[in-house]
Amino acid sequence: MSTTDDDVRRGGDLSAVLRAARTRLAAAGVPSPAVDADLLAAGVLGLGLGELRAASLRGTALTADQAGRLAALVTRREAREPLQHLLGRAPFRGLELLVGPGVFVPRPETETTAGLAVRAAERVVASGRAPLVVDLCTGSGAVALAVAAEVPAARVVAVELDPGAHAWARRNLDAHPAGERVRLVLGDATSAEVLAELDGTADVVASNPPYVPPGAVPREPEVRDHDPALALWGGGEDGLLVPRGVVARAAALLRPGGLVVVEHAEVQGEALRQLLAPPQWDGAATHDDPGGRPRATSAHRAQPAAACAPPGSGASQ
Repeated sequence: MSTTDDDVRRGGDLSAVLRAARTRLAAAGVPSPAVDADLLAAGVLGLGLGELRAASLRGTALTADQAGRLAALVTRREAREPLQHLLGRAPFRGLELLVGPGVFVPRPETETTAGLAVRAAERVVASGRAPLVVDLCTGSGAVALAVAAEVPAARVVAVELDPGAHAWARRNLDAHPAGERVRLVLGDATSAEVLAELDGTADVVASNPPYVPPGAVPREPEVRDHDPALALWGGGEDGLLVPRGVVARAAALLRPGGLVVVEHAEVQGEALRQLLAPPQWDGAATHDDPGGRPRATSAHRAQPAAACAPPGSGASQ
């Protein structure tokens, strides 16, 4: 017996409505139907997940209005509209980010990139300086805001090209106290003219740039049909045109010894390590995301040759 929209819309017992919603989402191929159904219901009822489960056990009934709103959301999720768009928010390293059409939804994988930037900034703080961190292709502002929230001493600058995404980043920065310490710039993160006044002064440059190669159409409808194209396609035959521009810009922005972190597809780690090679870079390494997939590559801006010269070589010490 199929589960229809009416099974959710008619309301009544919360536990029965949740079962119907989970069944519908599972039939639509939603990867986490139970979690999604619970989150949608919790949003409609204004409850946390723990409170929702307690209400379900108590046999709480939904009003007709609540059931109707939940049914509408389940129908949209069946069509693979991103859960984060329906909820209006996405979690990221303990933050709640505002998201919706026009901005790339931050993923758990990008928490790896943010974590590397945070740890590098913390090392600068431990050395006695206030770090300057630059987030290129900031999108929703996720990485920039995470650094600002977790490293209060840091000065953070974020750059975004797409006016729509820039507006979402502005909303997120305005919604969080840490956002007051982030300077947001509308511009091309790969342009030498953007942040030129900061060249040679940054301690960390982090980026989750577009990197999907042509022809590699994302499998997930939530990504393929809803994330902005400007945030997905990296350009060039390998999808690394924009990442190469980001690396070149990082080379100019970073002070010697500063760290660059670039997110990429699972198959692009070797190409990034080759790009982040001596003599301009040192110590290139690729880092796994929480799922064990190679997701970000980092390297340090090489010290000037004179600073590395051995004693007696004639270079000043």
